[in-house]
Amino acid sequence: MCSEVYVMIAIIADDHPLFRVALAQASSAILGNDALLLQAQTMEQVWPLLRQHPDTHFIFLDLKMPGSDGFTGLSALRTEYPDVPVIMVSAEEDPVIIKQALALGAAAYIPKSVPLELLSDAISAVLNGDSWLPPGLAEDVKNAKPLIDNDFAQRLEQLTPQQFRVLKMIADGLLNKQIAYEMNVQETTIKQHVSAILRKLNVNNRTLAGIMFEKLRLPESYTG
Repeated sequence: MCSEVYVMIAIIADDHPLFRVALAQASSAILGNDALLLQAQTMEQVWPLLRQHPDTHFIFLDLKMPGSDGFTGLSALRTEYPDVPVIMVSAEEDPVIIKQALALGAAAYIPKSVPLELLSDAISAVLNGDSWLPPGLAEDVKNAKPLIDNDFAQRLEQLTPQQFRVLKMIADGLLNKQIAYEMNVQETTIKQHVSAILRKLNVNNRTLAGIMFEKLRLPESYTG
């Protein structure tokens, strides 16, 4: 009787092909040549990969790529797959952004300027259950003021995956009827979700809930 082969799995979600290659090289060096390295260039491509491989060991996630504006993709992943570590990657090296990514649940943050060997260090740290920051930035990140207060980040974690999707569509300006159509459910179900969202976020109306969600999206001054 043959024993089951254990394969390490990673998802590389970045819309820059050359950087996906660099991340794949670093991952192979740590996980081995037999590792399953799945690639996505949009957030929409990430979800079916995770449904097929819920035992994924970690995800590289670009800070800004189609379907994942700022921290929206990170927050969605932490809501839907809280046991899968997310390693944020970005050209942005602002300590404020790095601190916010970690506060919202990222296991590591990798600037795209770091050398290949440091990518391997970050992967090793995450696989060992640790967090990772670029060398020399720890103190600046510690002293940085986060974009989003910790109270909101903690309240956001209380949302179910369905409620997070509803919140995103509220922020996009959709009405309950439109959200129900998009999610293929009854409008009464959406109303129940909205009530739960307002209660968990501690706001009085959907407009304020949408404004809070917008905090996850980065200003245009941040390139990603």
